[in-house]
Amino acid sequence: MDRKVAIIGAGISGLLACKYTLSKGFHPIVFESQSTVGGVWTKTVETTKLQTPKPVYQFSDFPWPESVSEDFPDGQKVFDYVNGYAKHFDLVKHIKFNTKVVGIEFEGPNDEEIQAWSLWGCNGEPFGSKGKWKVVVEDLVTLSTEIYNVDFVIVCVGRFSGLPNIPEFPPKKGPEAFDGKVIHSMEYAAMDHKQAAEFVKGKRVIVVGFQKSALDIAVECSAANGKEDPCTVLYRTAHWNVPDYLPWGFSLAHMYLSRFSELMVHKPGEGLLLSLLATILTPLRYAYSKFVESDIKKKLRLEKHGMVPTHSFLKEISSCLISTVPEKFYDKVENGEIKLKKAPSFSFCNNGVLVEGETSPIEADLVILATGFKGEKKLKHIFMSQTFQDYITGSPDAALPLYRSVYLQ
Repeated sequence: MDRKVAIIGAGISGLLACKYTLSKGFHPIVFESQSTVGGVWTKTVETTKLQTPKPVYQFSDFPWPESVSEDFPDGQKVFDYVNGYAKHFDLVKHIKFNTKVVGIEFEGPNDEEIQAWSLWGCNGEPFGSKGKWKVVVEDLVTLSTEIYNVDFVIVCVGRFSGLPNIPEFPPKKGPEAFDGKVIHSMEYAAMDHKQAAEFVKGKRVIVVGFQKSALDIAVECSAANGKEDPCTVLYRTAHWNVPDYLPWGFSLAHMYLSRFSELMVHKPGEGLLLSLLATILTPLRYAYSKFVESDIKKKLRLEKHGMVPTHSFLKEISSCLISTVPEKFYDKVENGEIKLKKAPSFSFCNNGVLVEGETSPIEADLVILATGFKGEKKLKHIFMSQTFQDYITGSPDAALPLYRSVYLQ
């Protein structure tokens, strides 16, 4: 029987899902809101490079081309590699581009019966017999709507795109109070590289945030304006952003991405033996963290810049948000091209940004909010049923968001 599988998103996860559903004899239909494959790699800041070493970021059955010699290729090379994967395995013909999924609903049983299932396939198998998934999609070119009935849904929408996280401000203290322009990093990344450089040229720019996008954009602003109009990076928390993956010459991957390293961390639902082992290995876990921290502090001169984080490197890497510092970032801080400003909170005024506790604003013409994305909200609202929205988000005090541990069957 020809089983239809809806796959939402044609980034790396979506392409892998497409390839392996085909290998199982199923019929995949991939819905992609953009005009090409690649997910977050379709639009990147010019200075953005791969965050993990190339050998780790590789399809098991599709090696990087020999022409890519560096360990951390730039965004265009990563996009070309992902696009090459889709073409090599003839996946493009299964993708409907410029097609946005606006709703998913399971038709058949009522909500009470669904809530009683241990698996959403209703019978403990991947495919149930009591209903089908209804996937409502919108063609972004013609604005027409179409409904697909499928047997299985795989959601690959990603967390770092689509729905920007915009900070909330008190009345009359948000972007509306500012005479300049406020954009999100997503809008900046959507510009072509020449357009982006012209956009920030000659402007006093404030970048809000201290993760990868913020650092990359700050470097580009400094390249466009130098010391004449230094870029100010407004941050709330200093992070253990790494200069490389070889602390004191040792491999960070071997320290934190190996099977042994997993034994050092307490996990939800672990048994007595694993819990005891993680407790015994606590001193080693602490030593690993301090070892890496000392390397980062030395290479990036964090103490000199007052940028030593108050939390441990272990906590940082456990968040899965480790990012690399752009080359010569702190050199630009030292020579005055980039200014770092800690701000627990801030508000807008007519000529710039006012940091909490200060009386004089930081004057600006442009503020770029590199404040991330609302990945969970984007995932939640793709479902039409409140029951499934609740399944996806889980309870506020859950040890692990439910959407990471369920299969949409």
